[in-house]
Amino acid sequence: MDITPPIAADRQFIQGYGGGGFRISGVRHEGSVLVLPEQTLAWPIAAANEITRESLKPFRQAAGEVAILLLGCGSGAAIIDPELRQQIRDWGAVIEAMGTGAACRTYNVLLTEERAVAAALIAVE
Repeated sequence: MDITPPIAADRQFIQGYGGGGFRISGVRHEGSVLVLPEQTLAWPIAAANEITRESLKPFRQAAGEVAILLLGCGSGAAIIDPELRQQIRDWGAVIEAMGTGAACRTYNVLLTEERAVAAALIAVE
């Protein structure tokens, strides 16, 4: 029995993570990534304390179609700067921080529920 969830062909689905990268919709991405509804972009962030408004600019451009931004902080969760959290709210979305593995799994669940979700994921080994 096939239990693969139905996902629109133009949506990004996270198939795996680790080894310093991700497998998303059949493509291997090295390093951290921003996973937007219809594309995955390289993201030059190695730690949660490097995240800035500027580093999330590609998300800002997609914020009209995204209501939830999941932040995969590496091997553990991190505290999001309240100012950055408010800026994300001003863009019309909320940000939720958790470990990268949890963010990947949560993203896929929300995607299969057809929720307006994106993910900013810090690569883990």
